[in-house]
Amino acid sequence: MLLAIDIGNTNTVLGLFHENGERVADWRLTTHRAQTVDEYGVLLRNLFALRGLDASSVDAIIISSVVPPMDSTVRAMCEQYFGCVPLFVEPGVKTGLAIRTDNPAEVGADRIVNSVAAFHKYGGPCIVVDLGTATSFDVVSKNGEFLGGAIAPGLGISAEALFARAARLTRVDIRRPQKVIGSNTVETLQIGLYYGYLGLIDGILERMLAELGAETHVLATGGLAQQIAQDSRFITHVEDGLTLEGLRLIYERNRDAQVRSAQPRTQKKSSVHEA
Repeated sequence: MLLAIDIGNTNTVLGLFHENGERVADWRLTTHRAQTVDEYGVLLRNLFALRGLDASSVDAIIISSVVPPMDSTVRAMCEQYFGCVPLFVEPGVKTGLAIRTDNPAEVGADRIVNSVAAFHKYGGPCIVVDLGTATSFDVVSKNGEFLGGAIAPGLGISAEALFARAARLTRVDIRRPQKVIGSNTVETLQIGLYYGYLGLIDGILERMLAELGAETHVLATGGLAQQIAQDSRFITHVEDGLTLEGLRLIYERNRDAQVRSAQPRTQKKSSVHEA
């Protein structure tokens, strides 16, 4: 089976796939940059055990990461606890997308992975709005070319900046308000954060669509995708597992080369069954 790992600044998402492409399990973890190889290995094996899954069934791993300091740790964990040399999404890996940016090497792996999955499912042109630590807008042409996009501070970062700089404003739960004119501090904060951010997203999308054309597919992924999409004027699809699906597709396009090169340097450690 294939284990797909997406390492983000805030969360690390994992998905387990059968050879037929079916996703049989997924997990969302907090990204801890200080954890060791053994801590990650024990954690992942425990997650498998709690789902009744056999970690030894993993025979391939693919990783996208935007946290370079974690790459060597996760690579070693894959080799020691799963007996697999992981494939990282990086320059030189076949994605099926032509990268039409000024410096293709600087494009985040997660943006490429999302774009691969979006184009595979919907064709082009398409825009992926990924609502994570940062909110990225990734654009793919009708011919399957990654054209670039835009990056804005995420909603969580925006809220934290407000709370940190305004001493009398307390933290509130970020959610969809029931009305637009608030009658207390909590309501007014929620309205400003939610609808203000919605305005940012729709404002950028409106201008992108003016360049790309009205036939463009617009989809959202990430933790707040469901909430934002229900009020957006332009988002028409929500894809919660987009990144994992993109990783699976990229692995399939690199399967032969990866099988030839993946010679684990160490043996798997014995299974850990305790939770």
